[in-house]
Order: sequence, then C-alpha cells, then structure tokens
Amino acid sequence: MLRSAEPFSRPAVTLPDNNALSEKWRAVERQIDDEMLVLAICEEDRSKCASPLAEKFLDIVAAGKAKQGRARAGEINRALNLAIRPNSDLALYGETDVWRAPLDLLAVGAGDCEDYAIAKFVALRAAGFAPSDLRLVIMRDTLRQEDHAVASVRLDGRWWLLDNRRMAMVEDVQLPNHNPLFVLDLNGVRHYRDAPTMAGAQMRMPEPAELSRFPRPSK
Repeated sequence: MLRSAEPFSRPAVTLPDNNALSEKWRAVERQIDDEMLVLAICEEDRSKCASPLAEKFLDIVAAGKAKQGRARAGEINRALNLAIRPNSDLALYGETDVWRAPLDLLAVGAGDCEDYAIAKFVALRAAGFAPSDLRLVIMRDTLRQEDHAVASVRLDGRWWLLDNRRMAMVEDVQLPNHNPLFVLDLNGVRHYRDAPTMAGAQMRMPEPAELSRFPRPSK
C-alpha cells in the first residue's frame, strides 16, 4: 500500500533554482552525467574500459543486480559502506561541504555522509531502480544535533534508507529522532514544509569511532 510520495510521509515543496542547495545539486548532477558516459562505455565492453574506478563501481552495481528488491538495495548499501572510508571534508580538502560524484569519491577513497548518499543514489539507478523511486534526504539528527544525508529507495510503497552509519537498511518510520529537511532527486530539490526554512547544508560526518559502533560484516 502506497503511503507517501516522499520519505517520512511528509509533504515537500520545490525550491527555486537560485538557492545554494539547488545550485550545489545541479553541479553534482553535471559531474554524474559525465561519469555516466564513462560507465556506459565500460559496461558495454570491459576490455575497452580505461577506468579502474569505473570497473570497481560497476562491480558493485553488478553484485546488486544479482539480487532482487530489498536485497539488491541492501547489497549496494553494504558494498559502498565498505568501499569508502569515513572522513570529513575539512580533513580531506581543507574546506567544508564538498560534494563528490561516485567515481571522484572512489578516487579519493574517503568521504562524508552526502558523498556516500550520492554514490548510492547513482548505484541504485544503475542497478535498475526507477528514478521515481530514488531520493537523497537531508535530515536533522536531533540526538546528535547535526545534519545528515542518506540515500532512499521506495520498495512496495515503503521508503528504505541507505545510511553510511548502518550496514542494514532501515525504514524511514524507524528513525523517530530524525527530522527531514530536504529531499533531492532528478527533478531538483524540495523542502519539507514543516522543516526550518533553511538548514545548514553542511553536514558533520560521523567520526570513525562512531561508525565502528555498527558491525561491519566480513567481505
């Protein structure tokens, strides 16, 4: 049974194109479009693939494609959590709030929550999930008092969250201490109506010690 068009079952309204978050998302989408061309060439003929990073990403997608439904999304969540080391933008680049497309992220080998979320969003799409069933969600963790980003996929009317802080996916209704702020997809950026007008679109990546609280299964 379908509950909502958006994760967390709350209405969202489209933001104007001239806001900072929409501009940041459009910039990442352009990077993703460029990478999708590389991935398409490599997928068509691996022998002509000149990008080991594209091959690594396609291997993750292929492992997901070998499964169905929730297991497919769960495989992608787990694989990308294992492929990327958690680290802050400040430590990596000397600045805050840097968003990376998937191959660029794999080249660095480390990133924070929105980098994981973007990579999973692209991988889910490449694995065959309909774009209309995919979202990025920026939400406020009211326990840690920090913003956090996750990918989300709709399966049988239920929204599942792919979180770099968890190996297992969780349903949106299982996170009562998280307030959704923005939702992003191929149609742009939308703002949840009951959220603050602006969120600090800078998100503190959990420290490695925090991530280690969640079991990481063997490869």
